[in-house]
Amino acid sequence: MPDRQLAARLALSRRHLLRGFGAAAVTAFALPLPRSALAQPIFRTYPFQLGVASGEPMPDGFVIWTRLAPEPLAPGHGMPAQPIEIQWEVAEDERFQTIVRKGNAVARPELGHAVHVEVAGLAPSRPYWYRFIAGRERSFPGRAMTAPAPGAAVDRLRFAVAGCQAYDAGHFTAHRELAAEGVDFVFCYGDYIYEGRSNRLRNGPEGPVEVVRPHEGDEPYTLDDYRRRYAQYKMDADLQAAHAAAPWLPVWDDHETDNNWAAAVDQDGTPPALFALRRQAAAQAYYEHMPLRPASFPVGPAMQIYRRARFGDLLDLDLLDTRQYRTPQPCDGAWASDCAEAGRREADMLGARQHAWLMDGLRQSRARWNVLAQQVMVMDLDRDTGPSAGYNLDSWAGYRTPRTRLLEGIRDSQRSNVVVLTGDEHQNFAGELHLDGRRPGPRPIAVEFVATSITSGGDGEDLRADMVPIKAANDQLKFVNSQRGYLICDVDRERFQAEFKVLDRVSTPGGTLTTRKTMVVLPGEPRLVDA
Repeated sequence: MPDRQLAARLALSRRHLLRGFGAAAVTAFALPLPRSALAQPIFRTYPFQLGVASGEPMPDGFVIWTRLAPEPLAPGHGMPAQPIEIQWEVAEDERFQTIVRKGNAVARPELGHAVHVEVAGLAPSRPYWYRFIAGRERSFPGRAMTAPAPGAAVDRLRFAVAGCQAYDAGHFTAHRELAAEGVDFVFCYGDYIYEGRSNRLRNGPEGPVEVVRPHEGDEPYTLDDYRRRYAQYKMDADLQAAHAAAPWLPVWDDHETDNNWAAAVDQDGTPPALFALRRQAAAQAYYEHMPLRPASFPVGPAMQIYRRARFGDLLDLDLLDTRQYRTPQPCDGAWASDCAEAGRREADMLGARQHAWLMDGLRQSRARWNVLAQQVMVMDLDRDTGPSAGYNLDSWAGYRTPRTRLLEGIRDSQRSNVVVLTGDEHQNFAGELHLDGRRPGPRPIAVEFVATSITSGGDGEDLRADMVPIKAANDQLKFVNSQRGYLICDVDRERFQAEFKVLDRVSTPGGTLTTRKTMVVLPGEPRLVDA
């Protein structure tokens, strides 16, 4: 066949494929073209709509992530049911003049065309920049940091704590501000997405008001449902900026699957076998959208997300999972209440294996500071200002036997520099941890900082009226604030400092960020003091 006829036929075939896959069509098929052409998929729409991310920092590398999704909310996300090869590059400089690692990865349809690349062979304790290339398209760059070498002397570490980012509750202004903080990493404590359906209106103090940004679609149950929900969140430019600025260490809480779920049980009484199908879809979607290592690859509904990150001799970070192994909430999780079930001896929060792993790590640690990075409050905060006690039974306060086991284990490990980092509450809290918060002992076992939400709960206020008597009734509680924002932890050998960053509003773009409170923990003295 003459060369011109062959070229015309190939061009016709290419146009046919493009039409068949719609506006975001890709050609990555074994047509008889030169090798250079085969390696160049063609996109009509930018394929990196969901941004890039890095995570899991180690001394010699990290994970870099992206997902090809030219039409993120469309069925099939604008991609063919075909594996697509993409390229990745890691450089020492943000202009990519000195590329130190590069390679190819395959974006597979089984994983929604998500890519997780484990980059290794890098120098410890320094920044790198990375990007992805698919055909003629190039992603925006991201910045990552390697961890210090094992046991290396580390003078300072600065990181953020963030989570609870309901899309329909406000704008992600806090993420844009976080991106400018220059942190070494971000600990995301969970509730990265919310699974509920949005209505156009919600009931406000003065009647119906418009929801800020409604969720697309109904409540997710299937893998495609969860993919679309993650895609809606990840299309937000402010969230993309926070991911591109530093590596993330994420864990999940409940809303990545279903509100208040616990192991095989959901809040609606769904048969466990059916709920396992939903958990499986939620776990796969979570893995597809987080910069996690293949070690966290889900197996059915199960997923390994508790793990440890070390930062030289300064800090050991234990990331916990308080959802997958817990027993159901006592008393149906009733708010601000107490009941005999809260003291069940058979109750569990971490499961035996995770608890043993945590305690072994604490006993063997040689770090200056030990941080438990987890989801729900450990302080047994009494929220009933009357003569009765009332707790958040979805927190550790509803699991008194596991809570006692945790705090006794910390005490017996003789680790006096333990800091617990928490989310979930949609408020800022700082407090000291005792075996029994109702009768605090002479010396706390550890301290806890609870980071407020990015958006969940709306604009908020400095101090809710209902929190005034609660603060007065709980001696272990040293600070509370009800605005939106995030926490910055600035750690050196002489102090663990927590800065509560808050916004004046999230209901409209452009909220103003301030530092509402700064508190400090000193080595060997698990008490909170004002900076």
